[in-house]
Amino acid sequence: MDEIREFIVTEEEGDRLDVYLSEQLGDMSRSYIQKLIKEKKVTVNDKLEKAKYLVKEDDKVSIQIPAPKILEVVPQNIPIDIVYEDKDILIVNKPQDMVVHPAPGNYEGTLVNAILYHCKDNLSSINGVIRPGIVHRIDKDTSGLLMIAKNNNAHNSLAEQLKEHSITREYQFICHGVVKEDKITVNKSIGRNPKDRLKMAVVKDGKNAVTHFEVIKRYENFTHMKAKLETGRTHQIRVHALSINHPLLGDEVYGPKNNKFKLIGQTLHAKKLGFIHPTTKEYIEFDSELPKYFQEILNKLK
Repeated sequence: MDEIREFIVTEEEGDRLDVYLSEQLGDMSRSYIQKLIKEKKVTVNDKLEKAKYLVKEDDKVSIQIPAPKILEVVPQNIPIDIVYEDKDILIVNKPQDMVVHPAPGNYEGTLVNAILYHCKDNLSSINGVIRPGIVHRIDKDTSGLLMIAKNNNAHNSLAEQLKEHSITREYQFICHGVVKEDKITVNKSIGRNPKDRLKMAVVKDGKNAVTHFEVIKRYENFTHMKAKLETGRTHQIRVHALSINHPLLGDEVYGPKNNKFKLIGQTLHAKKLGFIHPTTKEYIEFDSELPKYFQEILNKLK
């Protein structure tokens, strides 16, 4: 059944209709909202308006959101780099440009499609049919280590360790500019950017976020760094790096739009992952090599 949402415009006078709705509905893209407007599922004061309509104070905006489709995630024979596997867990090294789980616009070719093929029915069900086995995730354009739970007991154990911030998660990245300090700890709350709901930002009323940065090597205009996460907020390393004026190389969302290396995304790799095994109760740790594209950039910077 479709959902009807209604809003009364207060202080957003002058915003385009599609911009206004994308800010009110932070989990819905502006392009999808434009599609709903074209399909006549949006009214202003009970009248149809175009996406470019400028909302005014006291306007009543109504949007009809179609009921979500029931998705059947199909196993696909997609090669994955398996670092470790036993009856409880699977550690994979995700490549850059791969989405972790299905979502609107990405129903196939995801890591979930691949692990469904590899593990068959041996995956935890806690996060539902769209995210079987997925305990945590990394961005599409971030590469590196991810842990997959093959049963619910393992999932609960790993999720609790994430909640307690006891899991070792170390990333490496290249950022713009030369970082002067050898070590920097950023303790700044992160939440939705009030000016652009599709981005995250440092905000006072956000969720607590702590990142420990350390310089690996300095170059003429860039710095190779590592980051250890205490918390795991959306885009945390990218937002915290921007907050110290050193956005990630290749990050077109939070950094410069152009880069001379013609990258497809940010240079960010989840290199180290360590945790207490759900069954053996022993600490285990995994390390992965920097991907080829990342290493090639470092070679060019020498």
